Amino acid sequence: MTRLDSRALFDSAHLSHDLARKSVRGGVTTMTAQGVQFALNTAGTMVLARLLTPADFGLIGMVTVVTGFLEMFKTAGLSMATVQQEQISREQISTLFWVNVIISAGLGLCILAGSPLVSMFYKRPELTMVTAALSLPFIINGLTIQHRALLRRHMMFGALRTILIASLVVSLGTTIALALIGWRYWALVSGAIVGSLSSMALTFYYCNWVPGRMQKGTGARKMLKFGGHITGFSVVNYFSRNADNMLIGRFIGAGALGLYSKAYGLFMMPITQIRGPLNEVAMPVFSSLRNQPERYARYYQRLLEILGSLAFPLSLYCMLEAGFLIKVVLGSPWLGAVPVFRILAIVGPLQTITGVAGLVMLSLGFSRRYLLVGIVSSCIYVASFIVGLSRGIEGVAGAYVLANVILFFPSQLYCLHGSPVNLALSLKSVLWPFGISLLGAACAVLVRRYLVDDTIVGHVVVLGVFAGVVLGASLCRRTVRETIGLCKASIWPSE
Repeated sequence: MTRLDSRALFDSAHLSHDLARKSVRGGVTTMTAQGVQFALNTAGTMVLARLLTPADFGLIGMVTVVTGFLEMFKTAGLSMATVQQEQISREQISTLFWVNVIISAGLGLCILAGSPLVSMFYKRPELTMVTAALSLPFIINGLTIQHRALLRRHMMFGALRTILIASLVVSLGTTIALALIGWRYWALVSGAIVGSLSSMALTFYYCNWVPGRMQKGTGARKMLKFGGHITGFSVVNYFSRNADNMLIGRFIGAGALGLYSKAYGLFMMPITQIRGPLNEVAMPVFSSLRNQPERYARYYQRLLEILGSLAFPLSLYCMLEAGFLIKVVLGSPWLGAVPVFRILAIVGPLQTITGVAGLVMLSLGFSRRYLLVGIVSSCIYVASFIVGLSRGIEGVAGAYVLANVILFFPSQLYCLHGSPVNLALSLKSVLWPFGISLLGAACAVLVRRYLVDDTIVGHVVVLGVFAGVVLGASLCRRTVRETIGLCKASIWPSE
């Protein structure tokens, strides 16, 4: 695996060269690594569930309520600032490095100082030492934030995925080994610390940059402001994304919350697996094309076409086969989640499109606008949850979907204003994927109604018809064939 050349760390001239190959290869690499990570986590969970007790996991879960919230402040949005800037200097990034170290160390010390309070709150004396120990990853990870940002800026996604997967293997291996010798919840704590140390070592291997001292007058203040807007967005988004769970748990009950959260989590899992890797690759590409509006618009259109070609079929299939999917994945006792699952499937494509609009704002430096959109949309989402409560979890889900639909057009107009792209291009980019998905869904409905029964074989046939129609119709389009060709070339470059 190639290391980042220390002589080219702050050189921006080459970033816009051969972007098609770099972005496709980055997308393939990132999505493949995402699948490997998912498989490793699943396998690790299956093994550890047989070695540790629910109480062991519960103790760590009590602490992660605190650390999960503080995690949003760790990067302070400065890694995104490093990726987004058109030109960067050694002095700027050195200053951001020390800012990240100070913030991470401060958060780690806050967790350490607050460990007795966590123990007192849960009335579990052992949590004092557990919480104190879990402050270490905050400090360790703060040392690598800017190094990883530089790797991402230079689109070295292979190195980033190697770091992620290798450190995960080390973490899981350590946790399982210690669980086998009876370390109980300390196995989980130790695995987290060892994983952070291995990630740091690998990051320094791939990016062997040594930062200088913090300096004034480097232009870092603008980047700090940019990062502050991103952090603010993360905070308001965190509360809006959890408000539905809090309201349902408080006013409807634990049983209803279980059904709602499982339905939401099950649908968002594949959407996240698709959207996350592609958005991660897109950010440095958009940033490098900010002064080339025609190339920027072409890349935006191609990205939306790819995301739409994945998100629309997935959402329509989930709506069509919601009952079967819930029964297979969660079991018959969870069939009460089917209506929520079917309703939430509408949101997937909308959030995919609006997520790309967020990347547009950040790549062009519109971070204040990004924060404002986050605040307004979060307020509307929370209001929709409150309105929908009277009709149960289906009402909450329906109100959330309605809020997304109402926000879509005005938010797109506002987010894309002053950029090389517009709402018309967004709709044009997803029109074909949407039409092809509708065609596939219509054929699948006809097959299910008239040709097959409600058996596993019947549902497999429905999936085959749906996927066959969507794939066949998609391959008739030149852009789809070109994208597939680029993906093949990135996997087998010698062919």
